[in-house]
Amino acid sequence: MAVLVDEHYQVHPTVQHRFFPYAQNGGTVVAVAGEDFSVVGCDTRLSEGYSILSRDVSKVRKMTKSGMLGCVGFHGDVLTLTKMLDAKMKQYKHTHGKDMSCEAMAQMLSSTLYYRRFFPYWVYNMVAGIDNKGKGCVFSYDPVGSYERESYRASGSASAIIQPLLDNQLGYKNQSNVDPTPLSRDRVRNMVRDIFAAASERDIYTGDEVEISVIDANGIDTQRFPLRSD
Repeated sequence: MAVLVDEHYQVHPTVQHRFFPYAQNGGTVVAVAGEDFSVVGCDTRLSEGYSILSRDVSKVRKMTKSGMLGCVGFHGDVLTLTKMLDAKMKQYKHTHGKDMSCEAMAQMLSSTLYYRRFFPYWVYNMVAGIDNKGKGCVFSYDPVGSYERESYRASGSASAIIQPLLDNQLGYKNQSNVDPTPLSRDRVRNMVRDIFAAASERDIYTGDEVEISVIDANGIDTQRFPLRSD
């Protein structure tokens, strides 16, 4: 059966319209939980594509005297999310007369992310600090609020490079006859520093400086070390 086509009829290619309001601004966060401390590190580079937007943007912020929040992903959503969390933390303190515990902060962040699950914050979060028993704790998240307590975790643009190294050096995976002795604060801090130095050689979105914070019962001690700046 023949098909007749009008000579004036033009067939146009299919056009797909997309709405994607996010951007990937790079950056990496690493957190490690010790016996009575936690260490969290981040780089300070903010980029998009092959452009460096800033060399001095911290991706970790202090939430309480015993807890910190690390955020990587779309920087616009990072700013919006942290502003909302700051308001909720202040409201909790005014209501209960005390700071939120690290476990409560982790649950509150999960609920906040899940509330926006149909239009999520394009942010990968990590909470590190000291729990109610004085032990180090690390909580990692996906963008819609699913979270898990872990001993160590890497998140961000260099996570695929860093996580296998953490599995080997801290999780003692793929090793035999290893004595899993607890690591000291200085050992973990130096390890995180070396990890970022190695990652900045392979990941163009991680670099400039690494900011490392040690959280324990005495508070938060933060130091910065240089990384590759090209």
